[in-house]
Amino acid sequence: MRSSEVVRETNETRIRVSVALDGTGKADVRTGIGFFDHMLTHVARHGLFDLVVEAKGDLEIDGHHTVEDVGISLGKAVLQALGDMHGISRFGHAVIPMDEVLAEVAVDFSGRPFLSFQADLSASRVGDFDAELTEEFFRAFAVNSRMTLHIVLRRSGNLHHCIEGIFKAFARALDRAVQLDPRVKGVPSTKGMLET
Repeated sequence: MRSSEVVRETNETRIRVSVALDGTGKADVRTGIGFFDHMLTHVARHGLFDLVVEAKGDLEIDGHHTVEDVGISLGKAVLQALGDMHGISRFGHAVIPMDEVLAEVAVDFSGRPFLSFQADLSASRVGDFDAELTEEFFRAFAVNSRMTLHIVLRRSGNLHHCIEGIFKAFARALDRAVQLDPRVKGVPSTKGMLET
């Protein structure tokens, strides 16, 4: 099973993340930020990953350090679980409706970290989650998984729906990209390697 665990401790947060890429969608997520827990549970459920996230952060300040550091840790865990990347599909794409909202995500495990985030999320909150931290999470994930990640909110609406649509589309795109394809020999690149 392709799995890994990452532990990250700083003066601001203590994070433990474990991920199994060939899972069934089980999630045990406890970050202290309820809405964020809900979004990460969607990543597990809709990507069919088994995911454990335990985070203790300086929430008395705000959620920024916790959300960003979970993104860092989860990105590293996924990269480690992929190993040498032999046989993976590499690319993934999903367009997901969430009622009035339409979210599109495309990923590429190119080894060249990049985030394009085209979603106008107001500087507002959903429960105890700052909406602008959505972009921070995905930037941290992209950089630490060495992934090119494009996120486009095609149709906007209710803020909860917007963020949930993005996370669900990310889960489905990520699932497609990490799938093993028996037709792929070695790494899926004409260079014979993925940039590292």
